Amino acid sequence: MEAEDALEETELLAAARAADSGAFERLISKYRRELYTHCYRMLGSVQDAEDALQESLLGAWRGLASFEGRSSLRAWLYRVTTNACLRLIARRPHRVLSSDHGPPRQSTDDLGEPIAGPVWLEPWPEDEPIVGEPGDVDPAARYLRRESVELAFIAALQFLPGTQRAVLILREVLEFSAAEVAHTLETTPASVNSALQRARKTVDERVPDTAQQDELAALGATGRRNLVDAFVSAWERADLEALLELLSEDAQFTMPPLPAWFRGREDVGRFFSERVFDTPWRLEPLRANGQLGFACYILEPGSDRFRLGAINVLSLHAGQIVGISGFLDPDVHRHFDLPRELPERNIRPNR
Repeated sequence: MEAEDALEETELLAAARAADSGAFERLISKYRRELYTHCYRMLGSVQDAEDALQESLLGAWRGLASFEGRSSLRAWLYRVTTNACLRLIARRPHRVLSSDHGPPRQSTDDLGEPIAGPVWLEPWPEDEPIVGEPGDVDPAARYLRRESVELAFIAALQFLPGTQRAVLILREVLEFSAAEVAHTLETTPASVNSALQRARKTVDERVPDTAQQDELAALGATGRRNLVDAFVSAWERADLEALLELLSEDAQFTMPPLPAWFRGREDVGRFFSERVFDTPWRLEPLRANGQLGFACYILEPGSDRFRLGAINVLSLHAGQIVGISGFLDPDVHRHFDLPRELPERNIRPNR
């Protein structure tokens, strides 16, 4: 099968070099999703990732004649894509979480005006395989790939200079050799190894000791299901006491593009009591960034319809919720392929 695939790729490559756009699309189709994921890791934004991917594929189409076959086609595409991301990084500020943008608030009276522009880290819609790598990726490797799109890891990456970011992802996540990365970045293996050491130090200082994949594994399938059910029930019933029981003492709630965020069970509870629970909601579980998440639908005023208002991603520690990362931007929601409204049959009465 591998020999057949290699032959097909060779034939498609020859046709693409002869300006056959259909052959080019077939040639890059099996790499498109993983390149998109690479752009997301580099940029922390699904929207920026789309822009970078389009620039990359256009550059690959125009530059296909320069591909001499000294490396694999996949490695060459990563070189083109990485450099497209680096150009975008040079033009835009890095994406941040709310906790890196300003201090937490206590009063719920003023949540601030939405901050537009390329400011906020965005969630990643999960599918299978998690980042589009070939289907023969073994379970351990897929676990690593899922861990490499967790919110905390993506947020930490954004604090690295572009080159260090690229080195860490290419070496640690995608497991390219130092020589391959040096070729991609037009530098030396020694420089790659030095950049990798600096990048590791910065990221290690910013990510939790325990990855979300380990937290979820520790809960087990039953524990995860129970947590999801309890969270949905508490939110939909506006049961503040039940919700607070699920939160750690220092839990955070964020909601970009609004600048306001809250830290600590007391302040988060006040926000839910005074602002969130004054309107009925319906929640539908989903997965984002390899973590538990929810599509949150809010009741339309004067209607019996619930519209999509937020995507929330949970961060866990020792079975408790330590973070609820809410994303309110409709431009972010569209990447999750969710219905804008819940069908009436899914609307449950307040309980």
